[in-house]
Formats: sequence, C-alpha cells, structure tokens
Amino acid sequence: MARREETEQETGAPPPTATLGVGMVGYAFMGAAHSQGWRTAGHVFDLPVRPALAAICGRDRTAVEAAAARHGWAAAETDWRALIARDDVQLVDICTPGDSHAEIAIAALEAGKHVLCEKPLANTVAEAEAMVEAAERASARGQVAIVGFNYRKVPALTFARRMIEEGRLGTLRHVRATYLQDWLVDPESPLTWRLKREHAGSGALGDLGAHIVDLAQYLAGEPLVGVSAVSETFVRERPLLAGPGAGLSGSADRALRGTVTVDDAALFTGRLASGALASFEATRMAAGRKNALRLEINGELGSIAFDLERLNELSFHDHTEPATTAGFRRILVTEPQHPYLEAWWPPGHGLGYEHTFVHQARDVVCTIAEGRPPVPSFADGLQVQRVLAAVEESAAKNSVYTPVPF
Repeated sequence: MARREETEQETGAPPPTATLGVGMVGYAFMGAAHSQGWRTAGHVFDLPVRPALAAICGRDRTAVEAAAARHGWAAAETDWRALIARDDVQLVDICTPGDSHAEIAIAALEAGKHVLCEKPLANTVAEAEAMVEAAERASARGQVAIVGFNYRKVPALTFARRMIEEGRLGTLRHVRATYLQDWLVDPESPLTWRLKREHAGSGALGDLGAHIVDLAQYLAGEPLVGVSAVSETFVRERPLLAGPGAGLSGSADRALRGTVTVDDAALFTGRLASGALASFEATRMAAGRKNALRLEINGELGSIAFDLERLNELSFHDHTEPATTAGFRRILVTEPQHPYLEAWWPPGHGLGYEHTFVHQARDVVCTIAEGRPPVPSFADGLQVQRVLAAVEESAAKNSVYTPVPF
C-alpha cells in the first residue's frame, strides 16, 4: 500500500504525490545495484507512485551510514527488525546472503510490508516453502512478495519471451543455458561467505545456476520436471579473509585457511514438462569468462540465442524462410516498441547491467500500485529452489535422474 504525502491542497499547491517507502537490508554488491534501481526508476518512467529511499540496514554502523550517504538513503539502521518497524517503510528489499532471507521476508510480510527478495529465494526448499506460505497469507491482505530475478528485465530477454509466446519458434525442442565466471580460478582467492554452505546454500549452482534455471523456465513458459547432474569443488581449501569482505572480493590471510563447503561448478541436463530437453552449466572457474550468460532455444520453426555480453541484441533464425536466404540474423533491441525502451534513449543507444534493476524497481512499483499478481513470485522462486535441490540430489547419487516436484 502506497503512502500519500501531506500537502497544502486547499491553498493551490500541487496535488498529492503517492510514495512507496522502501527499506533495504544489505548494502554491498546487490545493495548498490538495487539502490541504483530505486533511485533511478522514478526519473525515467512515469510511475503511479514514487519510490522513496527511506532507510538502509546493515550490521556495521559506520559502513551502513557511508552506504546511505553514497546511495541516497534517508536513514540508516543496524537492526533489520527496526527497519521493518519503521512507519515510513512500506516495502522491504532483502539483499542479504541467503541464510537470512526466510527470517527477514516472513517477518516483513507478517508486519504488513511488501517484500522484494534477492535470488535464490532461500537456502533450502523448506525455507522457500515457508516463505511462499507467508506470501500467500499476505496476498490476502493486499501485499505482494517478489523474487529478484533481474535478468528477466533485460529488454532482449523480455522480447524473446514475447516472441516465443507468439509462436515464432513453434514447439520447443531444446534449451541450452550456460553461466560462466572466473573470479575463483585463483586458488588463493579468499574464503568469502559465498563459499560457505551455511551462508550461501550452494556455490555456482545457487549463485549462477538459479538465474539460468529461472530464465529457461521463464522463456519456455514451462517448468523443468527432472534433472541429471554432476558437480565439483576444484579448490577445497582457501585462505581466510584478512578483514571485511564482500561476496566477490576481500583480502586473504595466507597464514589461515578454511574449507570450501559449496560447489565450484555444476553441470546438468533436464527435461521440460512438454518433453523438450535442456542443458545447463554454471561455474565460477572458467578462466577468461567474466559474466558470460548465454542462452539458446531451438524450436520446430526457428531459434533464438542471447549473450549477456551483448545484452542489447538477440540472434533469431526463422526456419520457415527459404534455405537460400535463411540464417541467424541480429535483432538490435533498442526500439521504443521493445520492452521497457519507450522511456530510454533513441534507437541504437544501448542499455547495460544496471538498467535491469531500474526495470525491476519499475515493475515492483507498478505491481503494488495496480494490484497485479507478483511476477516473478515467491512461488516462482520456490520452483527454482526445487530444481536446485534436485540437481544437488542427482549429483550426490552419481547423476541419477531426479524428478522435480512442481
């Protein structure tokens, strides 16, 4: 529910402006990205209500106050319970490690707040199920609960979903998805929270695999029903952090070492509900690959391919054209008729990674203001969590095919 600012309407002042007070828990990598989205959305899109950056929360008083000043938040808190209790916060944005998602989200929903929660939704299926139950109860009170799969908000991928819905590919046969990074190739990279199961839940599987599982199901419009997987931890011990560190960085203490308790890489095949086949690879050990997310979908009538490192483009092959002229062609997704782009720059002027969070903020605001069903919902996040759990189970059982409940 949006909050309406008090104005002197009787004296001829401008009409009231509705605001949505946002409180964010977490201020590191994702906190900065979400801050950019909330700060920018109302300056680009004509929104029904205006996001107000009410308060940001973190455990380190000095660090969170610095983040508030840097990113434009009006206040800082060091206890997420205090942030939830604030009257000027109507939506709680959760950008913490996965081990705290369930507790914060459920408390926020029970306090009457809307919730946006970073992916993966939780560290376990049980936690995700509890979050969905809380979201369903809150929905009856008019609240929304959304999971932050920001890559759905890349205009080219939103447009690809539209093309598939329109039948441009016909019956789907294959989905291929890879997400490759290299920030853990160095065995002396420090043991950050992302390498500890108790905080992260899983490694490359949850960090990167969650994105490509969600995108595969989103683009295909159907769930994965079973998987067969392998995974590996290539570096099993790493130096401890010498001081504070974020999920992707930090200084190593070479004298002290700890055990890596998550996967470095996961590979799996899957079957979609329609019978289409899918393959996935997620790794943080692919030397030279910084943020290489690639997708290809093949159908009876054509194919679509996407590369995050060329995120303003789609490759499209129309297999109904004559063979003499058919082939993959480049679609530059920068026209005002493409998703989200009516508010941005003239055709040919590309967008970047940060804009996915602007689009996410825009969609969250519109969902709340217009009373629309939340997308992607906590139920969508739970479905991804079930796939991740099935992947881990399959990998632990020598790649045995493992059904995914849905």
